[in-house]
Amino acid sequence: MEDKLIIGLMSGTSLDGLDIVCCRFQKKGNGWAYEIIETETVSYDNVWAAKLKRAHTLDGYSLIQLDRDYGNYLGQLVSEFAEKYNLDISLVGSHGHTIFHQPEKKLTFQLGCGKALAYSSGIDTIADFRSDDVLKGGQGAPFAPVGDYYLFSDYMFRINLGGFSNISYEKDGKVVAYDICPVNYILNAEAREEGLSFDPDGSLARKGKADQEFLKALNALDYYHSKAPKSLGREWIESEWKPLAVQFQNDSKDNLATFVAHISDQIANSINEVSAPQQVLATGGGAWNAFLIEQIQKKTHHKIVVPDELTVNYKEALIFAFMAFLRWKQEDNVFATVTGAKSNSSAGTLYNGK
Repeated sequence: MEDKLIIGLMSGTSLDGLDIVCCRFQKKGNGWAYEIIETETVSYDNVWAAKLKRAHTLDGYSLIQLDRDYGNYLGQLVSEFAEKYNLDISLVGSHGHTIFHQPEKKLTFQLGCGKALAYSSGIDTIADFRSDDVLKGGQGAPFAPVGDYYLFSDYMFRINLGGFSNISYEKDGKVVAYDICPVNYILNAEAREEGLSFDPDGSLARKGKADQEFLKALNALDYYHSKAPKSLGREWIESEWKPLAVQFQNDSKDNLATFVAHISDQIANSINEVSAPQQVLATGGGAWNAFLIEQIQKKTHHKIVVPDELTVNYKEALIFAFMAFLRWKQEDNVFATVTGAKSNSSAGTLYNGK
């Protein structure tokens, strides 16, 4: 498989769109090197964005139908991508779109039927990465650490600023990782109140004034004072975050300023326990929020590094391609030390495309 082309698919909770990356992997010492061949982000039109946004409210039949439809849609996008760039793809690794994530109930569901994707594209597909770990008692998240450990070991801390932020690093010979806090999930939602899909460069937040009482209440949420392993999802936003937001009525600019202050507080808290200055890799859509990066940098003695555009934008999709690669090799792609599961997993279900 080391000379084969693999596609990784990632659809984040912020509903920005579907990230598609074609890559290959080569053994490099104790780790792996990657080469990104082609990339593309397919923005969701209003119809698909609405379907994904309300998927958790559907009845069972309608959800099953949407699962098949979205799987077929992903397969069509893969086929179009491969044809457009004249690529001979051997394998697809698909994260799907998270609809439910309640690991305490051993329940997680990522929309996008793997079998439908495989049949639609005609390419072998690995999907449903999270279920194995959740059924073993794990959080089923975050999954970036396996890619961070093997592909980005030059950095001590690796932070992804997507719909939610997550961190991974090594401590006492073990990989430590967890979700830190919401990022684009809340920032984009607030920007939509201003008629924008996101806050470009954090310019709206920069004009606002943080509400210190709201900030104090956010930072006091129980999640931030619990130990890893831990993970976040839409359900936590609805049960813990939104009730607080209702109590504090601010305009969007002030809310954005408050959220940036909160996010930067929590990320700084996650890395400042290490005293010696280190490099911190920052990727995901939030890495382009200049105001957010500035605020994180002000609160830490570590150096925040925003790498090249491809790595920033496609690291999560790259990692799901890598997880599929490891699953194909029947090697572990989920670390129990990260998720709290009973054991490591070679997670994901393989669907034949023929």
